[in-house]
Amino acid sequence: MAGLPAQAADIPAPGEIVKSQNITHVTNVPKPEALADINTDMAFQGDYAYVGNYYGFSIYDIKNPKKAKVVSSVVCPGGQMDISVYGDLVFGSVDSSRNDDSCNSTGQSAAVKESWEGIRIFDVRDKKNPRYIKSVETNCGSHTHTLVPDRRGKNVYLYISSYSPNAAFPDCQPPHDLISIVKVPLRDPGSASVIATPNLFPDGGFPGVPGSYPNGKSATTGCHDITAYPEKGIAAGACMGEGILMDIRDPENPRVTATVRDETNFAFWHSATFNNSGSRVIFTDELGGGTRATCNAAIGPDRGANAYYDIGADGQMTFRGYFKIPRHQDDTENCVAHNGSLIPVKGKDIMVQAWYQGGISVVDFTDPANAQEIAFFERGPDAPNPLSGGHWSAYYYNGYIYGSDFNLGLDVLKINDPRTNKANGVKFDILNAQTQQSYKDRGHH
Repeated sequence: MAGLPAQAADIPAPGEIVKSQNITHVTNVPKPEALADINTDMAFQGDYAYVGNYYGFSIYDIKNPKKAKVVSSVVCPGGQMDISVYGDLVFGSVDSSRNDDSCNSTGQSAAVKESWEGIRIFDVRDKKNPRYIKSVETNCGSHTHTLVPDRRGKNVYLYISSYSPNAAFPDCQPPHDLISIVKVPLRDPGSASVIATPNLFPDGGFPGVPGSYPNGKSATTGCHDITAYPEKGIAAGACMGEGILMDIRDPENPRVTATVRDETNFAFWHSATFNNSGSRVIFTDELGGGTRATCNAAIGPDRGANAYYDIGADGQMTFRGYFKIPRHQDDTENCVAHNGSLIPVKGKDIMVQAWYQGGISVVDFTDPANAQEIAFFERGPDAPNPLSGGHWSAYYYNGYIYGSDFNLGLDVLKINDPRTNKANGVKFDILNAQTQQSYKDRGHH
């Protein structure tokens, strides 16, 4: 682990790459010029990666990851384009009030009843010419969404997470203690519609703790993100003020089975990931909303961290420990526990995770009370605007780590470490990070 920056003198020069010795930077594919905003989330299927952007999305050919290249870009503004893929369909979240649902839309206040936000559905059978086929409006838009296939392969369900209701917004009324469920019949995706809006917080959820950054704690008014583990019939929700577990064996009627809160160190419950066995869940805290320098001595190791919970035989969650990257970042670097996925190593709990300008971190949390970073990749402070750059997501897919950088495009990394090399034999046909599937050693999925 050469060169862990511990103090200001150790912060790399602007744009300088620093990394652990067990990671190779394979390539960087610059962001397509047509997409004039920042890159966001990613999804993978077969030999293709789908990368969201506030202005639309791009499709990359990653058959040879060393020569990854852009196949096409779709310009369709409306942030943040949280993205997933299934069959010939790509789904994109729009949490930005627009004057209509088209790709030519412009921003318009949510106070106007006719404004639109929600889910867009594209047909990507022809990778060079994706077609926009359907929109579905949802309450408060769609900040993120989670894809849940049904067991018969006839439909997929999208669990829509959104928040921040306002009495002045006709389609986003308080208290908004709900998610929206969109049913997409795979034979007729044009008939996709909202079929339910279950109330997950009948007691109103966590009321929050007043206070400015870094001491305020968010109240629950909906969820930020949900991760489903369909084969186990469970899901975990990161819902602003709390974390929840759900029974999703009937995907049209999810049921909250356990709730956990952290009134000491968590400011905003942002995302969730299960371990492979479904016996543990990681929640992340988006302290500072992604626009603050939280990875420094002043904030410390317990705020803005990952929190690990074991799920007991009774279905309840028990806190086991925190993890935060040990490398202090510059005060111009936005740094936050953001999107990641498991590296499929049998018998171990290992995750790769993006931390905005904190870079990409690989963490072994097999012992959740003592989670350890075993690899990292980052650049020195280099965003065109201070506190606006770095990696939004970092996911492991079929032998490589892919990082979606706000400004710099798609990074491809390779980890070579005896602790993770067994994962090279595990191949998936699809990866939507919020739709987990189990892995076996050297198995094909």
